[in-house]
Amino acid sequence: MNWLWVIVGAAVGAPLRYLTDRAVQARHDSVFPWGTFTVNVVGCLVLGVLTGAVVAGAAPPGLRLLLGTGLCGALTTYSTFSYETLRLVEGGAGLYAAANVAGSVAAGAGAVFAGVWAAGVLWA
Repeated sequence: MNWLWVIVGAAVGAPLRYLTDRAVQARHDSVFPWGTFTVNVVGCLVLGVLTGAVVAGAAPPGLRLLLGTGLCGALTTYSTFSYETLRLVEGGAGLYAAANVAGSVAAGAGAVFAGVWAAGVLWA
């Protein structure tokens, strides 16, 4: 039955990732991959909240599989992040590539910490 939670979460996360990426990127006239940046940071925030809820005992195993493995697994994308960074370098946009790497790591880590903190406030 656990695999069903993962499938349902992924079935929501994958189209959500695609639609969010397209919507965000359409609003920016830049080579910077804002869509992928956004879904990865949002995924980190969701995973942080979920992690905080688990620590507080407020997240049952099914929810962890649904949101953590399924939704966040399909929503976030390390491969697209890497590919887009490579394309920036190949296109001569090395500063954008460096900003993508540094910004993604910093914003992702910040989002996961913020999520854990928010969960601690909610379920303390």
